[in-house]
Amino acid sequence: MLREDVSQFNEQNIGNKQDRIVRNKKILISGAGIGGLTAALALLKRGFKVQVLEQASQLAEVGAGLQLGPNAVRALFKLGLEASLRAVAVEPSGKEIRLWNTGQTWKLFDLGADCVARYGYPYFMIYRPDLHGILYRAVQESDHDAVLLDCKVANVSETADGVRVTTDDGRVFEGDAVIGADGVHSLIRAAHFGQDRPEFSGCMAWRGVVPTDALAASLRRNTGVNWVGPGGHVINYPLHRGELMNFVGILERSDWQVESWTTQGTREECHRDFAGWHDDIHTMIDHIDVPFKWALMGRRPLDRWTKGRIALMGDAAHPTLPFLAQGAGMAIEDGFVLSEALACQSGVATALKTYEAVRIERCTRIVEKSIENGRRFHNPELAHAQGAAAYVSREWAPERVEQRYGWLFSYKVDDAIEASAA
Repeated sequence: MLREDVSQFNEQNIGNKQDRIVRNKKILISGAGIGGLTAALALLKRGFKVQVLEQASQLAEVGAGLQLGPNAVRALFKLGLEASLRAVAVEPSGKEIRLWNTGQTWKLFDLGADCVARYGYPYFMIYRPDLHGILYRAVQESDHDAVLLDCKVANVSETADGVRVTTDDGRVFEGDAVIGADGVHSLIRAAHFGQDRPEFSGCMAWRGVVPTDALAASLRRNTGVNWVGPGGHVINYPLHRGELMNFVGILERSDWQVESWTTQGTREECHRDFAGWHDDIHTMIDHIDVPFKWALMGRRPLDRWTKGRIALMGDAAHPTLPFLAQGAGMAIEDGFVLSEALACQSGVATALKTYEAVRIERCTRIVEKSIENGRRFHNPELAHAQGAAAYVSREWAPERVEQRYGWLFSYKVDDAIEASAA
């Protein structure tokens, strides 16, 4: 949809935001991850009937950390989740760069009150299971029967006036639209938008969480840290009311190409991969209960997310490498904007095209900029302290940091449709 089409759609359908309550339309969502649950909650609040079909027999998110910029937090607060988030999330004072071997430190940017003053909302660091639980409980409070577990989608098709979803055990669900929030290995994307074509990025990642009471005070600071070095980087930040420390170590390594978040490694292997890195990193590795490892696979951004009454969102639409900390944020934004588009009293297919038109340019840009950031974190100039100091001063100069993050953080999900036509 061209910008003038979005503008015409706005003029005909949006009107007063307070009037955007839709009754009776039923939206089917495949996948009860963070994106799918955000979409479900936003749609329920708009008066839609929602059925979320989740293949797992019980909901249990991977125990890892997430960073939520003010762009994503804005959406979650507007969905009524502020108190729940503040009860478990960490609001850091800032982020910093540290050199891989010496620990030399540079400020990346301030957060806390500075973030709220700039963007209107805080920056949160949160344990993934905490966020997932908050969203699930909020959906259940709106409609206890909205999420069906042990319900694996096998086929999706359009009918004369809606959609039909069949599960692998033969159940049939009908609705006005179906949303593929079924992740990076999306069945709906493969069936309707083309087969998955992952490409190994050349990097693998380690992850784990560490009890903060096992760490020295110098490592328990309320700060996000990006350790940068030639061929790799490490990120650590506090989670779960500050009781846990998230650890993610990424390095260029070609001999591990298994894309799974649940493959266990060993602390010994992780130590070897970061040989020569600062003692603080090895201290954190020492206290990871179970380190997990996975290959980072890249995918080219799709040029289309919607087909009639079928649409993709989150990792199904725009899987990204984790170098801008915006994967969860994009899924949250998608869910909110999707509800805004569908709540405009227009045809479902037209509303889904509007959602795509509003979101695709931003998400494609994030995917591309994330790749750039990965190269920045791993630059060979970081090998030695003298060259590293000049490199960091140049690459993380305040004006460059603002160019890199300002457009991300200032995004307003509640005004996205109107802004796209301006």
